[in-house]
Amino acid sequence: MGTALITGASRGIGRELALRLAEEGYDIVVNYLFEEEDYAGTVAEIEKKGVKAVAIKADVSKFSEVEAMMKETVATFGTIDVLVNNAGITRDGLLARMKEEDFDAVINVNLKSVFNCCRHAVPYMMKQKHGRIISMASVVGLSGQGGQTNYSASKAGIIGFTKSLAKEIGSRNITVNAVAPGFVETPMTDAMPEKARAEVLGSIPLRRGGTVKDIADAVAFLASDQASYITGHVLSVNGGMYM
Repeated sequence: MGTALITGASRGIGRELALRLAEEGYDIVVNYLFEEEDYAGTVAEIEKKGVKAVAIKADVSKFSEVEAMMKETVATFGTIDVLVNNAGITRDGLLARMKEEDFDAVINVNLKSVFNCCRHAVPYMMKQKHGRIISMASVVGLSGQGGQTNYSASKAGIIGFTKSLAKEIGSRNITVNAVAPGFVETPMTDAMPEKARAEVLGSIPLRRGGTVKDIADAVAFLASDQASYITGHVLSVNGGMYM
């Protein structure tokens, strides 16, 4: 089937994305950063799907580390067919009190990482004349959100980057799309006060939060042949939270 590299894939949504693409038959590169992450366990779970997997440590906000990761990926598997830019962080706070380092950290990890990964993956994809690039945006990149100027800016930046790159490399049979999740049920959202959770869920027309499976299915679709004529698109997976 090919090779898929998912950034920030040792845990959380990234792990689910890796497992879902493994089900589609892709060999998987699990990108991780911190030694305490369960990257070995993630690799073992992926290999149970009958595909190959490796874990590569790299800080995706660092240009040179991403370059080395892409070289190792191609040396190991021969190709890089799907790139999923999933790594991301939050440093929420009102602008009047936001520290410069908190703004910079979010932009570097969430947005500059997308540039770094695409910059080093695209030459291989152009040579292959095939590729799928899928980046994780967010509903707040479309709607904005108080207390998240840094995060919203990073996700809005991903959307503009996606549309521009899609125009640049479409002629090489490479599609570039984004997925914009809404309120996703995770341990973090489970810990929200019940009143706040109820207010959020009440604002969603489908009256439920999204699941990691909802997000993983969207990514798998955009990576598939069924989406071969879709590029420069932002697929909102938010239950109607923002239209």
